[in-house]
Amino acid sequence: MCVEENTSNTTQHVDLLGVPPTANASEIKKAYRKLALKYHPDKNPNAADKFKDISNAYSVLSEDEKRSVYDRFGEDGLKEGGGGPGGNPSDIFEMFFGGGGGRGQQRERKTKNMIHQLSVTLKDLYMGKVTKLAVQRNIVCTACTGLGGKAGAVSQCRDCNGQGVQVKLRPIGPGMMQQIQMQCPSCNGQGEIINEQDRCKECKGRKTVPDRKILEVHIDKGMEDSQKIVFTGESNQEPGVPAGDIVVVLDEKEHPLFKRQGMDLIMEMEITLVEALCGFKRVVTHLDDRQLLISHPPGQVIKHGELKSIINEGMPQYKNPFEKGHLFIKFNVKFPENNFATPEQLQQLEKLLPPRPPLEKAEGAEDVLLSDFDESKYKQEQQQRQRQQQSYDDDHHRGGGPGVQCASQ
Repeated sequence: MCVEENTSNTTQHVDLLGVPPTANASEIKKAYRKLALKYHPDKNPNAADKFKDISNAYSVLSEDEKRSVYDRFGEDGLKEGGGGPGGNPSDIFEMFFGGGGGRGQQRERKTKNMIHQLSVTLKDLYMGKVTKLAVQRNIVCTACTGLGGKAGAVSQCRDCNGQGVQVKLRPIGPGMMQQIQMQCPSCNGQGEIINEQDRCKECKGRKTVPDRKILEVHIDKGMEDSQKIVFTGESNQEPGVPAGDIVVVLDEKEHPLFKRQGMDLIMEMEITLVEALCGFKRVVTHLDDRQLLISHPPGQVIKHGELKSIINEGMPQYKNPFEKGHLFIKFNVKFPENNFATPEQLQQLEKLLPPRPPLEKAEGAEDVLLSDFDESKYKQEQQQRQRQQQSYDDDHHRGGGPGVQCASQ
């Protein structure tokens, strides 16, 4: 079966992740991280389908081969090529946040990792910070040491032989049976039976009890957005099973002035035309509240959009905070409004500035006028043209186009 090339430029997956079609790997990872944490079934039980769709979109867009097929042929191309949908959503999430190796890698079984998102400011990442995070988890009941009841009162469930599940056969058609696995109703999947009178008074036979844990999270200077801080063995506890980890994922808030790019900081500064031509002095408050006096000498013109740097005023390097990147400043020159000067003043200004280039007027050239660009009006005109073109195409396909005449006998 042949798959036609997708000419409609499908953007279903990028729309789902909220990124542009030109998004790079870093932007896709960041978008997936935020959405996966928001819609994970452990945090949002009603969003299982949404979480699955998000994980599938990430699986496609994060692999070059799958993305190339999807961009050309859409979802049908992935199905034909055996490339979609992606893997198990929980496996993708675990690989992304838990640092595990995914399926196929032998690992010691332990309880699931707990993922917590921690909002931090750019100032926190610049200065470093210690903050406290309260988490809810389950720990092994100390009253019964995780037995669920009195010693010797816990027995293996006979209905499931301690497996916690039962295998049943269900007819699905004439002479056809389906084998299904279901939770054992006798022991509620525990594999053990505890008489009601022998149950632990603290955990009610559940073997674990709720616990509130206060974590002291050390945010080191130079840490980055999406960086993970792992608290080993602090996740939910189960009897006889090593506890998983609590993984804290840093979520950097947008700063009103500075933007980070690796170890560098980038900011924009608006200056007037006078400052661009005649020099200026400006004070900028840095992330550590220091006042930086930025000056530029007169006569050295700053062009609109020009980029200049201040060395060693960027972000500190992680684990080596005395090494810093650069602070880059992009200058936006604000030009004066119309009629800002009299004709006499304009003549004086013209004498100070470089001369105009000579006019090269071709013979027969027509005079035209420049007008202000109205984007909303322009879009309306484009939509009107598209409707007119569509109407013409519809008439043409119905055989009603101009110049078409019916042959008569």
